[in-house]
Amino acid sequence: MPFADVKLNDGYSMPAIAFGTGSVNKGRDIHEYVEDALEHGFSHIDTAQHYANEESVGVAIRESGLPRSDIFVTTKWLGERSDIRKSLEMSLSKLGLEYVDLFLIHVTRSVGNDVEYVWRQFEEVREAGLTRSIGVSNHNIEDLEPLLKIAHYKPVVNQIQFHPYNWEKNKKLLEYHTKHGIVTEGYSSLVPITQRPGGPVDPVLARVAKRLKATPTQVIFSWVKAKGVVIVTTTSKVERLKEYLAVGDLPDLKPEEVAAIDEAGMAESSIVVRAMNERWCVFLLCFIVMSFYLYFIR
Repeated sequence: MPFADVKLNDGYSMPAIAFGTGSVNKGRDIHEYVEDALEHGFSHIDTAQHYANEESVGVAIRESGLPRSDIFVTTKWLGERSDIRKSLEMSLSKLGLEYVDLFLIHVTRSVGNDVEYVWRQFEEVREAGLTRSIGVSNHNIEDLEPLLKIAHYKPVVNQIQFHPYNWEKNKKLLEYHTKHGIVTEGYSSLVPITQRPGGPVDPVLARVAKRLKATPTQVIFSWVKAKGVVIVTTTSKVERLKEYLAVGDLPDLKPEEVAAIDEAGMAESSIVVRAMNERWCVFLLCFIVMSFYLYFIR
């Protein structure tokens, strides 16, 4: 069965997998990639002011011929605090839309110490109908706590980098999200394959992929899905689009398989920490030897 929609805390719903337009696509005309995504079954398009490609996303939406109600569109605020409404209106103009489905604070540094000021403006554009839902991206618990204290409308999502190798780091954050009814969206989930091949997760992915007759990529996305996290991913290849969407038709991972991926991810984290500690010890030893030489010998 295909990916089911995820219920948000404001009553709206969002598709559980999104086609992202950031990262390598920043500043590029990607309307053909977005058109392919929409044509092959993606109904959630994730963009941002920072990506500098909202115009091409708008072209793809228009050329798709799909009703507006069939497409869920996310964009993110770049950080101009002077007039957030004007900023969103500019995005809407580029996208050719009257509203977006989800408007996010992209990074915490844009907010600074003005959490209430910024969030009030986000609530105002929501009330004005320029966006249906509001949320955040790249926030940790320390960022969310002051926001939730002043919010009239809680953020519906927090979009974060999420993969097996940072699972342990994000575990408490996901628990916090669940406690407050915030949906987690995860990007860069394929890091174990695209950036850190050969790590402890690889044998587990291969074993599960063999059982499911799937690919390691599909196993990672199945793991993300098992964590209750919405997938944000991208590709320029139609075959990949089909591969990603086919995850919705795969059987759920067994609990022991999810646990095995968790443990392998945590093992890699331990290796990284140990390596950093070893490098720090070497540096400290060199510093002591050099200090001894300069003080006593010279």
